[in-house]
Amino acid sequence: MSEPTGVIHDIGYQRYTGPRLGRRHVFGALYLHGLRTVFGLGRTAKAKIFPWLVVGIVTLVAAGITAVRSQIGEVVMTYAQFADSMSWLVIFFVAVAAPELVSRDLRSGVLPLYFSRPLPRDDYPLAKLLALVSAIWLLLGGPQLVMFLGAAFTTDKGMRGVWDELLDLLPGLLYAGLWAAVFASIGLLVASLTGKRAFAAGGIVAVFLMTTPIVGTLSILPSRTINELAFLASPSTLVGGVGTWALGDLLVPEGRGGGVPIGGFGPVYGVAAVLLVAACVALLLLRYRKVAAR
Repeated sequence: MSEPTGVIHDIGYQRYTGPRLGRRHVFGALYLHGLRTVFGLGRTAKAKIFPWLVVGIVTLVAAGITAVRSQIGEVVMTYAQFADSMSWLVIFFVAVAAPELVSRDLRSGVLPLYFSRPLPRDDYPLAKLLALVSAIWLLLGGPQLVMFLGAAFTTDKGMRGVWDELLDLLPGLLYAGLWAAVFASIGLLVASLTGKRAFAAGGIVAVFLMTTPIVGTLSILPSRTINELAFLASPSTLVGGVGTWALGDLLVPEGRGGGVPIGGFGPVYGVAAVLLVAACVALLLLRYRKVAAR
């Protein structure tokens, strides 16, 4: 019988005996990492240029609106209108941020590493989605807060004026949340379909911009019903229709006109927005269940 030739060397590795934080902390870490990724925090200077350029633009616009209002003493733009006016910029923000959140992981093949841990398959996309929703809401809500502070410090009505401004601000923040939910759910779903960030970004922009001509075509047909329902065909006008219905004068002050001409179909727009977000989230979860099963 031959003697064993192998030797086991003890080089000092020890088992981990620290706390196991569990699912909630894993989800929180994914969420915080995603939020930092959107704004380029902890990454190279190049990764910070676009997101912070967008942040600077929307903040500068809000500061300009506040300055003009303080000079003329009239509301130049409501908080909800601010979200509407920045929607085109938010599209490009989502087109850059969503691929950074999910396409990079698909391309680099790190998802099996995530799912090799005790991480429920749905937590990964939900954490990424929540991070993108939070980022868009901060992008729109932060400048609204700047507008509020400017109005609060220049009001001549005392605390009553500050309270009135707060009552106008809160629906504006909720409206910004609607923009964030719709844009993030669509953007992340499209980005999850490919590992190539350029293709993902192009697909996101196409979904938002190529639906606009459809709205234009339907809105000029000789049918009032079709005209009023035409704005369901584009995510941007869909959100605008919900705002027109739900916010009324808070979106478009009385006597100024404007808003999305949806007639009496406001509830239809509200239900459509909820169903759109729910469908995108369901498809996103299904997508990652299939990825995990490979």
